[in-house]
Amino acid sequence: MFNVRVVATAAALSLALFSGAAEAGEKMMIKDISGREVEISVPVERVILGEGRQIYFTATLDTDAPFKRIVGWRDDFKKADLDGYNAYLEKYLEMDKIPTFGGMKDGTFDIEQAVTLKPDVVIMNIDAKSATEESGYIEKLAKVGIPLVYVDFREKAMEHTDDSMRIIGKLYGKEGRAEDFIKFRNEQLARVTGVIAKATDLKKPVVFMERAGGYSDDCCMSFGDENFGEMVELAGGTNLAKDIIPGTFGTVNPEQIIASNPDQVIVTGANWELYVPGGKWVGLGAGADKAEATRKLAALMQRPAFTDIKAVKTGNVHAIWHQFYNNPYQFVAVQQIAKWLHPDLFKDLDPDATFKELHQRFLPVEYRTGYFVSLNTGL
Repeated sequence: MFNVRVVATAAALSLALFSGAAEAGEKMMIKDISGREVEISVPVERVILGEGRQIYFTATLDTDAPFKRIVGWRDDFKKADLDGYNAYLEKYLEMDKIPTFGGMKDGTFDIEQAVTLKPDVVIMNIDAKSATEESGYIEKLAKVGIPLVYVDFREKAMEHTDDSMRIIGKLYGKEGRAEDFIKFRNEQLARVTGVIAKATDLKKPVVFMERAGGYSDDCCMSFGDENFGEMVELAGGTNLAKDIIPGTFGTVNPEQIIASNPDQVIVTGANWELYVPGGKWVGLGAGADKAEATRKLAALMQRPAFTDIKAVKTGNVHAIWHQFYNNPYQFVAVQQIAKWLHPDLFKDLDPDATFKELHQRFLPVEYRTGYFVSLNTGL
């Protein structure tokens, strides 16, 4: 993490920052996803991303030059999605030189560093709100004229994605582009929800979603009624952990899995080599080795919580890219889950083709398969 000293006074820095931003555009009151009203000069030209993975939405709007506004970001993109990071790095070598910093949730965000980068805005995920408020970061940034805006693609992903994209569209001066993406997203979601709504006597399989299986030796992290838990419900399944986990994220013990005897198991995974070198996690993402991912998925089912459950006996065990839980592309995950749960209903649905179209229309890198694997060879 960079650690530089501030040599100008807060008042002087505030004046300089606001003067520069005013030349870039007009001041606008923007209501962020938490309901806060923030005055910002738009379009913003210099942005700090509170997470590196926020490039997922930035690239959707700034497709021609996804890093042109980014003056600083957290280093999680490389660590949490190494395959995705490398896919962007092949085309945009400059991204490796963007200054990185610590997180607000762990108290390592460097205000002094942020000031020297002269951002027009800091974009944070809503899950960092409590830590941000407790540490007084908003007030500290405000003293030097740096506004902070919250978005959400994780805590209430299906509810907040459209509004979050509209907020970012206003910040970037890309409202039309944001609406185009939202239209595409909702059209693709409707290809699942519309079919499910019309299905008569639909049998909803019980699904256990394991969050980051194999990342540690603990068993087993999962999702409540939000995030991947809600994606399962939208896709015509019953989320096993819905009544066990009260919030978005939590843990289900092995005995609960055995007793519930799920019809399907879906494990989330990504290339976490920089977090857990040589780990048991299922490596999925852009261009991932699907044979190796399938091997590791099968190995995870040898744990005591899984060996005798229905899903393993029938081969209805799958793995999906973990990062769908934190970006605006969740509709692709909903399509793939629906296809696993109801193959007859969705035999003509091709999630890979949907994701490829998303890349062709909205993203600056080409699509590479590797986001899904299954032990069910019939799918």
